[in-house]
Amino acid sequence: MSASAHIIRSDAEALEQAAEFRDAVLARAAGIDADRLIPQDIVEEFSQRGLWAITIPASHGGAEVSTETLSEVIAIVAEADGSLAQIPQNHFCLVEDIRLSGTPEQQEFFFGLVLSGRRFANAFSESGGKNVGELGTRLRYDGDEVVVTGRKFYCTGSIYADWIPVLAVDENGLELLVFAEKDAPGLTVVNDWSSFGQRATASGTVLAEELRLPANRVFPMYKEYENPTLAGPFAQITTAAIDLGIARGAFREALEATRNARPWIDANVDSATQDPLALSIIGRLDIDIRAAEALLREAGRALDAAKPAPDETNVAAASIAVARAKVLTTEVSLEASSRLLELGGTRSTLGERGLDRFWRNARVHTLHDPVRWKFHAIGDYVLNGTLPPRHSWL
Repeated sequence: MSASAHIIRSDAEALEQAAEFRDAVLARAAGIDADRLIPQDIVEEFSQRGLWAITIPASHGGAEVSTETLSEVIAIVAEADGSLAQIPQNHFCLVEDIRLSGTPEQQEFFFGLVLSGRRFANAFSESGGKNVGELGTRLRYDGDEVVVTGRKFYCTGSIYADWIPVLAVDENGLELLVFAEKDAPGLTVVNDWSSFGQRATASGTVLAEELRLPANRVFPMYKEYENPTLAGPFAQITTAAIDLGIARGAFREALEATRNARPWIDANVDSATQDPLALSIIGRLDIDIRAAEALLREAGRALDAAKPAPDETNVAAASIAVARAKVLTTEVSLEASSRLLELGGTRSTLGERGLDRFWRNARVHTLHDPVRWKFHAIGDYVLNGTLPPRHSWL
């Protein structure tokens, strides 16, 4: 990696850079899926353009783009490839964690790393336990160091990262996040992600075996959910943005597939572009994508409105706004990717075209959290005024 990345200065520049990057890698997207790997030159270009640093606070030299802009940047990249858009997802969440719970010294150090082009992955979740919130990874203090031991899974972006923060619990059961360099002794990245979708995210295993790190790299993650913060809805809106981008990419391919498809025999038209039933499907998809975009923009604005002074009321409102968007982005990503194959006909399933990747990516990525619980949370909120739970999945 070169010593310094480009620093984006505005929301408009962030959107321009994202669109240029999307267009530059679009032709290689099918290969990324087929090889289950994002080529290193693409990863480097992604971060060297400054796109991984766009949420760094202005007080630390970053663009501090709006959440609305961040969501659109992620969606633009996901139009090219869902895996590519997901690898910085937790990176952005970690930048937010540093903003929320880091000391001034920690913020200066880690924000500086991001501005220079360094990439964070995550070692948060585990495949065992009673539920997603239960952690088996343990942290103990030893003088001015901490020692971490545990096994993580769903470690998105781990093989592409420079730093991998590990989430663990201490002897008091408190969740702490400690930043480790990827090559730190005791930290092992295992590229064993075998999912049929989002194949190139490297969301596999990370092992911490007596991982010894300076105590000044520890962040008190538990505080982010003890008090009202935007950590939860922020994490969720980045996920929704990926699903929206997958839907847009699938819709783009659906239009092209329809233009090249043969009309159905009973349509009595010369081109599939004149098939009334195909036009109806395309019209519906266009409406649903635009509705999802509108809800995602609304959610971003809700987060930005709450950011200066988050409290129980405005954080709950932001969580519900994101939940509404997440429902539609989930539904339309699955629908658009499925309709792509229907409108393109049997030839759209040929392996060399790789169009099935859109449905596979949508199906896998939308399993991050059950949308059925978002219906429940929204209904309880609007009918009974019940505030949604504070965690990373709502």
